[in-house]
Amino acid sequence: MFFLFGFGTRQRDLGPGEVRTCPRCANTTRWARVRRFTQVTVFFVPVARWGRRRLEVCGICGTAVET
Repeated sequence: MFFLFGFGTRQRDLGPGEVRTCPRCANTTRWARVRRFTQVTVFFVPVARWGRRRLEVCGICGTAVET
């Protein structure tokens, strides 16, 4: 019997966010809104998801801030 499963963190784009100044790179840009979660898949079909978080990510350096 062949059993294929996966485990990992996924990120889904939710569109543009606010214009902010990044605390890490000090650039002022429009950040992107994303939803990040951990999931388990069986035969490439998501079975369980947990740890959902809404974040805004700096488009220059990738720093994430929870919203």
